[in-house]
Amino acid sequence: MGITVTYLSLLVLVPLSMIFLKTATIGPGEIWEAVSSRRALASFGLSLSASLLAAGVNAVFGVLVAWVLVRYRFPGRSVVDALVDLPFALPTAVGGIALTAIYAPRGWLGQFLYPLGIETAFSRLGVVIALTFVGLPFVVRTVQPVLEELDMDHEEAAASLGASRFEIFRRILLPPLWPSILTGFAMAFARALGEYGSVVFVSGNMPFKTEITPLVIMTKLEQYDYAGATALAMVMLIVSFSLLFLLNRLQAWNNARTSSRGRAPAAEQGQAAPPGAHGVAR
Repeated sequence: MGITVTYLSLLVLVPLSMIFLKTATIGPGEIWEAVSSRRALASFGLSLSASLLAAGVNAVFGVLVAWVLVRYRFPGRSVVDALVDLPFALPTAVGGIALTAIYAPRGWLGQFLYPLGIETAFSRLGVVIALTFVGLPFVVRTVQPVLEELDMDHEEAAASLGASRFEIFRRILLPPLWPSILTGFAMAFARALGEYGSVVFVSGNMPFKTEITPLVIMTKLEQYDYAGATALAMVMLIVSFSLLFLLNRLQAWNNARTSSRGRAPAAEQGQAAPPGAHGVAR
């Protein structure tokens, strides 16, 4: 316990606490001026909304990818499985350059999207695409082990009783998958909220339009505005921690509710049968 607490303190607690200590050295008025400026508020809105949207997209399609990898056998499956982990190993700057080359007005996909009025690179949509790219592995790798442990007998029994595919997913698959989906969503959101390398290339970095908060922080650091950068970092830290804590509490509540539902049938089976219940009808 002592080694664990010391290790986490040196790597997480002490560096993060320095943000609050550094912010405490400046006055409340200066902090408010830094975090309430139009540029800062616009970056907050884009970072939060794009991260939530990207995490939501990954929560849906990440489950779909995990389902295909677990339940289907097809040529090249191992290659697809390896591609899922590519955003983990790929430098974020390389990912940003690749996305820009694909979705730019003259890129492989952008040359077909821009004539249709769909602006991808150098737009808010490009930010969402980059954040979705870096967050997909978190959902897939969180849901995939749970899917592998699920017993297919329950699905086959429900199908034999006439349940539709949607009913099987909602009643049989979703309850045990829901905690892992929430965990993957939270991890993808946290990863997207702090992403910098891939977004800085594909967004265009236009103030009030496509500028994310990490970029504003880097800009203030380059201008030696350490107080403003620390104030923005403190806000991002508080927001991300609060949302992650809320999602973790929601997951714990869901696990407790699922466990209580599982104990109820067992308790009912253990009750004594009423008199005459074991009689044989003649």
